[in-house]
Amino acid sequence: MQAYSSFYRWLHRHLVVSFLLMTVSFLTFGYFTIDLVHLLSSNTAFIVRHGWMALVSGGFLQFVQLSLIALLAMACYLLFRLCEQAVVQRLSGRARLLE
Repeated sequence: MQAYSSFYRWLHRHLVVSFLLMTVSFLTFGYFTIDLVHLLSSNTAFIVRHGWMALVSGGFLQFVQLSLIALLAMACYLLFRLCEQAVVQRLSGRARLLE
């Protein structure tokens, strides 16, 4: 028998809220990942090309900010997957498993 977290069980019981949260997390993930790879590669190329001067002029701070955005995007993706699993389990008829 699997042990589910209380948050997952709550998502499983509240189908509409779970679906709305899944939608919001999907849109947030999409917003944060637009051009993220391009910006990270440009920032890295800038730092490699100009070295210490690029780091001092804000390249390092921008790299840290982009990395934090990537982590936030990953958290949104994980929330999306958690909500997706709760909704799919609920809609597939396995609702009694968690009760």
